[in-house]
Amino acid sequence: MTPDSLPPRRKRGAALPTGGVPGVIAASPLGACPDFHPHLTSPVKGEGIREDFILLDALGTYRLNRTRYLVINFDWLAFQPYLMKLSESAILKLMHEKTNRPMKISELAKCLAIPDVQRAEFRNYVKDMTEEGSLIRIRGGRYGLPDEMSLVSGTIQGHPDGYGFLVCDKPGPDIYIGRKNMENAMHLDRVMARVESRREKDRLYGRVIRILERKTVSLVGVYETFERQGWVIPSERKYFHDIFIPAKDRKGAKDGQIVCLEIVSYPTKHQPPVGRVVEVLGRADDPEAELQSVLRKHLVRRTFPEDVLEQTRSLADAVDEDERTRRKDLTDWTILTIDGEKAKDFDDAVSIEKTRDGYRLGVHIADVGHYVEENSPVDREAYERGTSIYYPDGVVPMLPFALSNEICSLKPGVERLTLTVLMDFDEAGELLKYDIFDSIIKSRYRFTYTGVARVLENGEGDERYQAALPTLELMRDLSQTLRKRRFDKGSVDFKIPEPEIVLNAQGKVEKIVAAEHNIAHELIEEFMLSANQVVARHLSERDIPSIHRVHERPDEAKIVAFNEFVKSFGLKLAHLHNPSPKDLQNLLKKALGRPEERVVNTVLLRAMKKALYSEKDPGHFCLAFEHYTHFTSPIRRYPDLVTHRTVKRFFKSKCTARERQRLLPRIADFAEQSSRAELKAMEVEREINDLRRVQFMADKVNEVYSGTITGVTAFGFFVELTEAFVEGLVHVSSLMDDYYIYLEAEHKLKGQHKHKTYQIGDPVKVRVTNVDVKKRQIDLTLVKNK
Repeated sequence: MTPDSLPPRRKRGAALPTGGVPGVIAASPLGACPDFHPHLTSPVKGEGIREDFILLDALGTYRLNRTRYLVINFDWLAFQPYLMKLSESAILKLMHEKTNRPMKISELAKCLAIPDVQRAEFRNYVKDMTEEGSLIRIRGGRYGLPDEMSLVSGTIQGHPDGYGFLVCDKPGPDIYIGRKNMENAMHLDRVMARVESRREKDRLYGRVIRILERKTVSLVGVYETFERQGWVIPSERKYFHDIFIPAKDRKGAKDGQIVCLEIVSYPTKHQPPVGRVVEVLGRADDPEAELQSVLRKHLVRRTFPEDVLEQTRSLADAVDEDERTRRKDLTDWTILTIDGEKAKDFDDAVSIEKTRDGYRLGVHIADVGHYVEENSPVDREAYERGTSIYYPDGVVPMLPFALSNEICSLKPGVERLTLTVLMDFDEAGELLKYDIFDSIIKSRYRFTYTGVARVLENGEGDERYQAALPTLELMRDLSQTLRKRRFDKGSVDFKIPEPEIVLNAQGKVEKIVAAEHNIAHELIEEFMLSANQVVARHLSERDIPSIHRVHERPDEAKIVAFNEFVKSFGLKLAHLHNPSPKDLQNLLKKALGRPEERVVNTVLLRAMKKALYSEKDPGHFCLAFEHYTHFTSPIRRYPDLVTHRTVKRFFKSKCTARERQRLLPRIADFAEQSSRAELKAMEVEREINDLRRVQFMADKVNEVYSGTITGVTAFGFFVELTEAFVEGLVHVSSLMDDYYIYLEAEHKLKGQHKHKTYQIGDPVKVRVTNVDVKKRQIDLTLVKNK
């Protein structure tokens, strides 16, 4: 059946055509006598005209069995119930039920009883599903179900040695792909792979069958000259292909320079990937160029689009009179900020007063939502960035500096719009009541953590600190009460020092020390935790969809393994199965002050799951909070901004069932994007810190350091240097006195003959033997065994 003129090809998911005249459907063969008009009033076979002919389309002339028919009247709506509702899930369901082998599209359409009028749409679906990996195309143009052919789709995670792991789209173990079986796939490519064997316990081996999608369009790396052409060695070592650069596309790049390139062609069996240099960042030993290479590799933009900057330029710094009228005026309160010495984006301020029953704590947060309108250019950019990225001596802000460092920053002596959480606590730290409202504040003092700690602990400080001392002492008393109460309820406190990288005026690393964490840090930490918890409870009790900061219970298998490990130190969990946060905190208390304190904290932290954002509210396991959210940093975190908008939207109204249904998908999207952005920021910050550490050690080859083993693997163990706060690797091949085996459950290497062991927490003395800045690698050898 072929119409003289086919209807336009429909795109996947496009709406079916509607229209026609309701009522009788009529058709007649052309050239027949004028009074021959077989009428059909329902889509059934009859009068010599087939059902599928009637279902072709609306008015038109069609050929059927060498006879041309004219459709006189047609009601498409009447026939829609007889059409199949095509979707990816529907097609997969039908194929699982009705097919037992790969088929051509025409065979599939017949087997699945796809109406003729939907054949083109079905063909488009099949092709789209093949591109996405839901179906697989094999020889002869036949299409089949991947899982019926031991095929799985997923994303390749490359390894510098040329092999990779397939992270499957569906839940399941990763699949090892050997170098010979990668079939020119690159790191991050989406591929279809065949599972071929299971050679070890819990390890699957596979082969790439087809590359579904090339994910890499640009790279950052070091240019190396080769005659007139060159090669770029990617900074991300998981890209194990070097990129060939033709002479015409080198853009003046010189040997040893860091460049950005775009991929021109991907690797094949007979040629490497080819690229084109688009920007030269500088020499590989230039700290700024190396920093830029990390940011570019992760697609982090330091600058903002013009439309975003244009919007920020239009915002007024002064408080609008209408806002002054409708907000609570707190400008005469004693309100202050406490931040780091170099901080400029002050998004939280605090106040306190003594009450008859205890304390009244005010946490005042910059009202970023007032200035950043939802779905505006600034908002869309903030959503994409998700969070500010902090690194030694710099920041990539979520919001333009005009907002983050000026209009929204709670500077002293300047009126600012805020969202206030006012909380009343009794002497024991029990929350009595709270209120959340729009406000205007004028911060009296801009204090630093170091300055507050000095005046509280030693009474030292300038006139400003001395004048505010009674307020600071009240804050100290309440914060320590809240802190003790939190730990008594089971909140887990990990004692693992964080490094602080100090740069000199030239941007070179001067020293790396343990970051200070004093009583002032604890003060602000407790107040922000209290405000976040109160807001989360406020939203939960009103059944308002919102972003939650969640931390799930650790996997039982990891807790059992942790318990086995700490038994060697004479420690054990009170409740092995389904332990509470308090059980974990009690065990850490027992390790406090003992030689193994650091290793117990480290191994337990690695056994925990990572916190993330979610539209669901299972609570925060590590903090032992039933409800928790992020509210106090809207300048630097997008989920906090979303929480502000949610709170303000329902100040004076309830959230209806219909509104909950509308909001939940949006909240889920915000949560997922925020989690992705946070993970990306952590990777960038970690990589920049690793870069700075390696730069710091570059001129220290052959120097000897004391250190502590912080991690053990089958290929060696990592040692953190005591003096430098830097981590390097002692490779197992450098241990010449025995053959060593890796005992994973015990986190140790053990000699097969002499039974010497190297375990997490062991003190060692090591020599720096090699520093590779490109690979971010520090190699160590033992100077003296235990």
